[in-house]
Amino acid sequence: MDLSNIKDLVPDHAKDLKLNLTSILTPEGAPGLSQEQILATALACAVASRNATLLAEFEALTEGNLDEAQRNAARAAASIMGMNNIYYRFVHLVDNDEYASKPARLRMTVIGNPGVDKVDFELYSLAVSAINGCGACVSSHEKIVRQGGITADGVQSAVRIASVVHGLAVALESAVAGSAQKAA
Repeated sequence: MDLSNIKDLVPDHAKDLKLNLTSILTPEGAPGLSQEQILATALACAVASRNATLLAEFEALTEGNLDEAQRNAARAAASIMGMNNIYYRFVHLVDNDEYASKPARLRMTVIGNPGVDKVDFELYSLAVSAINGCGACVSSHEKIVRQGGITADGVQSAVRIASVVHGLAVALESAVAGSAQKAA
């Protein structure tokens, strides 16, 4: 797996992320996860991190390493969690229990039929929920993946992937902002 394109994008001030990237995208560096789970989780996190350059690199990296169903499930997890994390974070944070008793009335059928193993989809959703900061969703997805056979090491690995991918997106944005400031 060639990570050189992504590594070349990382600014010097974020060299730790470059080293972490190499580590987290291998089964040795992400214990408890298969190579497919690692790559699909990374792709979902790249989508959730909203950096077009980083996303394009992860799309290219996963092409040929994941089938289209896995790639679509990763994209779907990021998309549906983009909605759910906002809604359920509100329900969790608002100081009014009335909202917790109301139905969400949001369409989310992809969760029931993601096109891949449900535990894998929940794993991607867990990682994205960590990026989006929804404690209620993190807790719910963690419980489901643990019941589905993912170990605590696997959960930690998914969240480590999320943290590094998101950190890379931040580093790339800061490099672009720095370049724009110098040009002005």
